[in-house]
Amino acid sequence: MPGMVSNTAETAAVSEDLPPASPRIRLADGRYLAYRESGVPKNKANYKIIIVHGFGSSKEMSFLAPQELIDELGIYFLLYDRAGYGESDPNPKRSVKSEALDIEELADQLELGLKFYVIGVSMGSYPTWSCIKHIPHRLAGVALVVPVVNYRWPSLPDHLIKDDYRRKLIKWGLFFAEFAPGLLRWWVTQKWLPSTSVLERNPVFFNSRDIEVLKTIPGFPMLSQDKLRQQGVFDTLHHDFKLAFSRWDFDPMDLSNPFPQNQSSVHIWQGYEDKVVPFQLQRFISFKLPWIQYHEVPDGGHLIVHYAGLCEAILRALLLGEEHLHYKPTIAKIVS
Repeated sequence: MPGMVSNTAETAAVSEDLPPASPRIRLADGRYLAYRESGVPKNKANYKIIIVHGFGSSKEMSFLAPQELIDELGIYFLLYDRAGYGESDPNPKRSVKSEALDIEELADQLELGLKFYVIGVSMGSYPTWSCIKHIPHRLAGVALVVPVVNYRWPSLPDHLIKDDYRRKLIKWGLFFAEFAPGLLRWWVTQKWLPSTSVLERNPVFFNSRDIEVLKTIPGFPMLSQDKLRQQGVFDTLHHDFKLAFSRWDFDPMDLSNPFPQNQSSVHIWQGYEDKVVPFQLQRFISFKLPWIQYHEVPDGGHLIVHYAGLCEAILRALLLGEEHLHYKPTIAKIVS
């Protein structure tokens, strides 16, 4: 049976009238970050992993792994609500860099030790890229699962992105987020727009395996119109989207290998049928950064983290260096 991090997923911001139900730390700037621990006790762990949730999600996200593997390897998991999400305070000075510094301070206050692993899922990948840039000396290993791609990265070749409809959608989204956030909020809360339950069945966004997964998980309640009408929820999503897709202080393609002696590794996990993030861009990134180990799920969409066996494969590759041949594309495919 799967163990760890299998609670109901993707919760919305907690009402300001309710006291926090989860443990929290106070950061140096006075903000509070809420967190959740799972796996083996921290003082008995061989591997300490921080999991970074994506857009509209929280520390209650699902990351399923066999309990036998958790116990055998001695894995401790730390999940937290990113700034403004769940029970964590918003950060008025939030930046791509501050996301990495939040992770570092969380690890220090919870005494994870000098080094720890980071797994970033979907939009949780931009704080993870930031860790590689800003705190590489703290990393024991990294996995990016269906990481979002920022079309403003200078190194992305024009022939891969010029006709990508996702690039155009993000461009318009950024325009409204920057210059007309009130209009954007009005638009996304109109009753005539499709509900999240309709979007979750839409083949434009999800492949057939994703749609089957959505029948068994809570989906994306933070993106419902009722939640988006709450100013705090809208502001958190609005700022998160802007950070992920605006200009960063670095281009990931300029990063150096955080493990130059091959003492550990960085991984990207991507679905070949992902309709949110195109596999072609992930292949290009892994080709430009040959120190990244690239894994591709042949029939995988954007929700591969919920597929049976995937979390175990992610952990075995990250912690033990085990490669599942089913997820290893040929060199010809990668560079095509």
